[in-house]
Amino acid sequence: MTEPLLSVDDLKVSFRTRDGENEAVRGVSFHMEEGETLGIVGESGSGKSVTAKSIMALIQPPGRIASGTVKYRGRNLLELPEREWRRIRGNRIAMIFQDPMTSLNPLRRIGDQITEVIRRHRGLSKAEAAEEAVRLLADVGITNPRERLRQYPHEFSGGMRQRVVIAMALSCSPELLIADEPTTALDVTIQAQILELFKDLRENSRTAVALITHDLGVVAQVCTRVIVMYGGLIMEEGSVEDIFRRPQHPYTLGLLRSLPKRGAEGRERLTPIEGSPPELLNPPPGCPFRDRCPHAFARCVERPPAFELGEGHRSACWLAEEMAAGVQAKSGTAATTDKERAADGNRE
Repeated sequence: MTEPLLSVDDLKVSFRTRDGENEAVRGVSFHMEEGETLGIVGESGSGKSVTAKSIMALIQPPGRIASGTVKYRGRNLLELPEREWRRIRGNRIAMIFQDPMTSLNPLRRIGDQITEVIRRHRGLSKAEAAEEAVRLLADVGITNPRERLRQYPHEFSGGMRQRVVIAMALSCSPELLIADEPTTALDVTIQAQILELFKDLRENSRTAVALITHDLGVVAQVCTRVIVMYGGLIMEEGSVEDIFRRPQHPYTLGLLRSLPKRGAEGRERLTPIEGSPPELLNPPPGCPFRDRCPHAFARCVERPPAFELGEGHRSACWLAEEMAAGVQAKSGTAATTDKERAADGNRE
């Protein structure tokens, strides 16, 4: 079996505060293959962005990665010295941050910032890097890209700055691109253009994309697989079809019911999830969603494992236990039947 491009195992991240440890990520495990687009969804505070920054080794004090591994092509990134990270970060693994001003130097021209990344990692001449920067800006929908290279970040709108950051992230054709709410500041037209760019990455290159968002509509358009996070844990994981057509966790169902339906034209009443996310300074025992869950029962004070519901489909909910047992029994029956057929063939 080949090694996944990225493998996160039992990742735990906390932040030290005056009141104690805030357990932002509490044991997250998942993997990514080459060329796939993984959606990571959930409410604010669910641990999505902290997980992404952990992959990039960008957790700063008072934050710390308490335990777990993050392996890229089999190497644990959490053990690498900073000098090795300089060769990986922005080159093999790139990240688009939610706020573009955290990625752009307000005192330097846009062109200088893009070409610096290209020249450092790709070894192009100054003129070649400038031409590549023009192409990248055009690809993300910025008009008059050659003139724009001479301008400063404050001369761009928020949406245009975000497109510049996306162009910089794509400049070295990374193997893994982590995009944290990349379309939040964009209008609908430009959002569609950026999502089309992510689709092209999936179809025409081997770049894997981890798309962090609260927008399930965006996930449905561009992702192949989905992770649903809540309270620093993964509640459900599966293909886009599993999550949108066969959701099994009450939290996933709640997120889907809060979405407006296509063609409803504003007449439909949306169903919000009642209550608030859990306090992670002293996270509650058991399932973190139980206080907001309409199906909670006594056993929810124990944290459920991730039950296997089919190939790649898992739900961390006690309600899924019976279904998982049925799936396991069915697969066991299928395996027995295969053995019997093989035995019959040998007897013949």
